[in-house]
Parts: sequence; C-alpha cells; structure tokens
Amino acid sequence: MLAHTPPPRTLRSPASKVLWRAPARPPAPPPRPPLPAASLLPKMAAAALLRGAAPGRGGRAWSWRLRAAPRHRLGHSSCRQRDEPADNAAWACFLLGERALVRVRGPDSAPFLLGLLTNELPLPGPAAGEASTSARSGYAHFLNVQGRTLYDVILYGLPEGSHEQPTFLLECDSSVLDALQRHLVLHKIRRRVTVEPCPELRVWAVLPCAPEESGRAVLLQEKAECTTILTRDPRTARMGWRLLSQDEGSALVPGGRLGDLQDYHRHRYQQGVPEGVHDLPPGVALPLESNLAFMNGISFTKGCYIGQELTARTHHMGVIRKRLFPVQLSGPLPVGSIAPGTSVLTRSGQAAGKYRAGLGDVGLALLRSEKIKGPLHIRTSESGLVALTASVPDWWPTSTK
Repeated sequence: MLAHTPPPRTLRSPASKVLWRAPARPPAPPPRPPLPAASLLPKMAAAALLRGAAPGRGGRAWSWRLRAAPRHRLGHSSCRQRDEPADNAAWACFLLGERALVRVRGPDSAPFLLGLLTNELPLPGPAAGEASTSARSGYAHFLNVQGRTLYDVILYGLPEGSHEQPTFLLECDSSVLDALQRHLVLHKIRRRVTVEPCPELRVWAVLPCAPEESGRAVLLQEKAECTTILTRDPRTARMGWRLLSQDEGSALVPGGRLGDLQDYHRHRYQQGVPEGVHDLPPGVALPLESNLAFMNGISFTKGCYIGQELTARTHHMGVIRKRLFPVQLSGPLPVGSIAPGTSVLTRSGQAAGKYRAGLGDVGLALLRSEKIKGPLHIRTSESGLVALTASVPDWWPTSTK
C-alpha cells in the first residue's frame, strides 16, 4: 500500500492571489522487500573485520602474536615442513633438564626479592578476557656487590588464593641451584620468607615449528592440572613460551611434539639470548654488556638492590663499548669446541673481543661494537683459523643497529 502524499503547499496574499506554490512531491517509492538472513552474513563479517571486532583480533595478546613471528625455522628433526600435512606437530616442546626451580614464599617475599633483583617483580594479574588471575613471568639477574652477574633467573609470580601467601618461582641454571638457595638464605635475615627447591615441576620451552604458526596462542589440554603454568618468555617474543608442569609438555600442548634440545640452543644462540652459567659466567659477566636491558631484565626506576651502583652509573653514562653478539662460525672447527675466552681478532690481528659459548657453528661472543662489521677470526689450538661473523638480532632496539 502506497504512503499518503500530502497536497502541495500554496502561499496566498490577502487578496487571494497566488504568490508561490510549492512543487509537488514525488510519490514515495514502495518499500524494499527484506533481504534473506544468509545474504547479510558476508556484509556483517566484513564490517566486523574493518572495526577490528573479529574474535581474537582486538586484544593485547593478538597484537603481540603478530609481532612474535620468528625469523628462523627450527631444526628439521623436531618440526614439520611446509609440504607436510597440517595435522603434524605445530609446536616443538623442549624439556630443559639443565634448568631448575626455587620457590620463595611468605609475607615478606616481595620486598625480599626486590632488594636482590635487577627488575620489578612479575605480580599476578587478570588473565585476558577473564576475571580470574594468571601467573606472570619476568626476567632478572642477581648481582654481586661489584655489579657483576651471579645468576640469571626467570621469575614466575603465582596467583594468590584467599588463604595463601605470596609465592614466586625462580628458574635458574640447575648447576647453581644450591648456590642460589644459599645466596637467598644469606640475605634473608629476619624476613618472613621460606626458600625451598621445587623439584615437582619441570621446565619446558615451547616454540612454533614454522613462522606461519607464530600467530597462534599456545593452548593447553583441558586435562591440564592447576599446577601447570604457561607464560610467554619475558626476554623476547622470539623465544616463544615457557611451560612449568609435572606432566609431559608435548602431551599438554595440542599439536605439540617433543623437540631436540640442541635445536632449542641453536635457536637461542641465533637470536642472541644468553642463558645459564656457560653464557653468563658468575662474577664475570656485566649485566648491560649481556644485553639485560634489551631482554626486559632491568628497571632503572626501582628501589635499591645489590650491585645497583655500577649498573646505574654505566647506564646514565650511556657508553657500553662491548656487547654479547650472536656469531656464526665458518671454516674447519676444532674437534671439541672453541674454548670459552678465546680471543677474537680482526684481520690486522687486533683484539676485538672474546668468544663466550656456543654449539657447533653458532654461539655468542663479547665484542667491541665498532669491530663487528669487519672480518673477524679465531685462532684455534690446531693453528687453524675459524672465520667469525657477528650479527645484530632484529628484535634489538633500532638505535643499536
């Protein structure tokens, strides 16, 4: 049925003469028939994508996943290739047997650790899209009074229950587990803190097998117990995720597969990430030369801690002449491995730094920043020359490249 059209308006003078007549309005078009519901779905989906409202795309976690694409594919022994079926493993789970956990709990655990660590504590916070809390991780070093690194640790702040005390887990090199506990007990004094090992949990590293899988989050199986902790590696997005569990890590991660530990260390050296006493010798390594600031491991605004004076002075001077760089070796490698502390030389024979640690043809070296662009080499005990090429990781701040 057509809508009623009102008559045109007419303006008349007192003498009933027509002065102006409004133009006639065209008849209203008939109403359009309603579109079928199926035809609206593509338009609604397109509008949702343009608004950024598609599921999983609007939160902070999604923006991190887009930036987390690694540039190196993991070893073929543990990951699928591009032409393999998609139902194969998408995640490589590495059991880190050389890493151990120390539990620090008690009412004074937070201020106690703040006085010893280079970084703020990873306090538990709300999980993404949930009202409950989830564990958070952070990275830090323990320093001696001279400002040199003693132990590198990944900290896990555990959610507190209604009747539970603040609890933190410290992941460290297993070879210094006893030394770290003695260090903590030495500075405990009268604080209400309990320091104890945590052997019931094992440490796993979870890395995507292929770059195209990096946009996906790691999900745990529904059978995972509440003692399982899954967090992103706090050092850099290139290192994937950290998993603490009593069970087999590859069984908890859908699409997970047990990886070769050597592939994990090769990936870590290629990314320039030091870990453990071989890469960070206790009492020798300096935190800023070890790129602690690049790995989110230090706060220059927190309160005092042991070793802060030298570290803060070096930072405010803004001069760091040497850094740990990832290096690639080429040439006849020695039968064993290159000894830590071997001198790295320029073409003219000048000292450019020292080799720190590595695995096969990849490793880390402490080098002068102005020397890394030229040809470098190492002279082995067999009187051979091994060429060394240093690189700058793409996840470092652009000002250092």
